[in-house]
Amino acid sequence: MSFQNLLIDYKERIQYITINRESKLNALNIATLAELHTALTEAFTNAGVGGIIITGAGTKAFVAGADISEFASFNTEQGRELARDGHKSVFNLIAEGPKPVIAAINGFALGGGLELAMACHIRVAAEHARLGLPEVTLGLIPGYGGTQRLTQLIGRGKALEMILSADMVTAADAFQSGLVNHVVAAEQLLAKAEEILNKILLRAPLAIASAITAINASLKNDQNGFEIEINEFGKCFGTDDLKEGVAAFLEKRKPIFTGK
Repeated sequence: MSFQNLLIDYKERIQYITINRESKLNALNIATLAELHTALTEAFTNAGVGGIIITGAGTKAFVAGADISEFASFNTEQGRELARDGHKSVFNLIAEGPKPVIAAINGFALGGGLELAMACHIRVAAEHARLGLPEVTLGLIPGYGGTQRLTQLIGRGKALEMILSADMVTAADAFQSGLVNHVVAAEQLLAKAEEILNKILLRAPLAIASAITAINASLKNDQNGFEIEINEFGKCFGTDDLKEGVAAFLEKRKPIFTGK
């Protein structure tokens, strides 16, 4: 499928999704969110894709926020639906997806852009990247999970300061606080993201999906994370991959997982 606002590329089992609105600093408009939903859904169901790297076109921005002009005149209910639809169709879709998604933050990650990065399972940032949630300068708050995921990643006090002040932080500060996993030189960004993802792709795909489910459950008040872990652990025993993993361990060889 062709997209107007995304570039889709494949590198063996890795699917790249590049937000391609460089002249707009890759801002997320409604059309781009719809395309992201389609691209992610297809990637999660494509047996040939093991994991996804999301990045932005150019060197200035990963995603420098949402397209404010599209919702400036919304009323209360329209604003609520905008946030709810985004949560379901893109941000939660990524966070709860069965395949690992890495954000390669190649520049500004602001507002909805930082929320997109935080929805990903792992974040790698270029040294020059700047991250922030400046919504309160517009009379808004983050609406795509920013208040929740930032707090989960860096703690309540730091999240409050970052959101209430609307200040940007450097990539180095983001690493120090736990907001990003790695910081590298810009020219090494995609290689580092690939290195991490290729290591994950050596592991059992169904076990990876179960691990994501169990870890996510630890953040949900309406779920017993320990019970979810027990159930996901049990499910692994019904897979061919567990048999292969155990056999490879006993035979002192590398396993060949099939995702079955």
